[in-house]
Amino acid sequence: MSVTDDSLRQVTVPPGVPALLRDLVHERTGIYFEPDRFDTMLDKLREPARARDCRSYLDYFYLLKYGEPGRDEWLRVMDAFSVQETYFWRELTQIRTLVDVLVPQWFEQHTTPLRIWSAACATGEEPYSIAIALREAGWGRHPIVIQASDASEAALAKARAGLYRERSFRSLSSELRAKYFDLAPEGARLRRDLLLPVTFQRANIMVAAEIADLATAPAVFCRNVFIYFSPDAIKRVVVSFAHSMPAGGHLFVGASESLLRLTTDFELQEIGDAFVYVRKPAPAR
Repeated sequence: MSVTDDSLRQVTVPPGVPALLRDLVHERTGIYFEPDRFDTMLDKLREPARARDCRSYLDYFYLLKYGEPGRDEWLRVMDAFSVQETYFWRELTQIRTLVDVLVPQWFEQHTTPLRIWSAACATGEEPYSIAIALREAGWGRHPIVIQASDASEAALAKARAGLYRERSFRSLSSELRAKYFDLAPEGARLRRDLLLPVTFQRANIMVAAEIADLATAPAVFCRNVFIYFSPDAIKRVVVSFAHSMPAGGHLFVGASESLLRLTTDFELQEIGDAFVYVRKPAPAR
């Protein structure tokens, strides 16, 4: 390999630039890097910066903030920061609450389809888990719409492909795996013909306009995302959710995530065996 090979070219780090990049990344993605994790942030941005022939991270900062191809470049950044560590049947008690309690309540009170939104769905295990649980509970022929979104096009491509490796199945029973997946040379492929359809689209939950319609769903899953966000970024997202969600809508977040000190728009309730944030009615004007 030649010593001039592009893969060996270093991207310099001028003083003060990591903090500038951190603040810009935080504003656009919600992800927040403390100073002791600046190296991790720069590692994730190194290849995108090299691909744009940037000699320093300052060059890349200017490209992200002011460059003409800014939107396309942010898609690459979203791919670089995408956390694709998830699996089927994760935090199943919440999905059980949806399927066993909230779905029956919906169809007792409504004749319209139930919409479920899986926000920041990564590679799709969460929305597909919801679809499998609905099918197993006998809701497969009911008018239920499952929408899923993520800011990373690379993650969405994997979700649409429906092809998964062993790590994704660590909580799914062998019986359900055999029922809903076919063996493939690269792993196991989902049998989507057995399930309610799941639609995928790119949306950044930090951009209110991109999620305004999705967030009108009465059931929203946004789990294990806020652990990477600052409190201010979480507040921004939750305000966007509250602006669109109907009164009585249900918001599921990860078991290790709490909104109690960050919002007054939602009330934490124990429903079934899970804790769920319920959208309060908007105050009268």
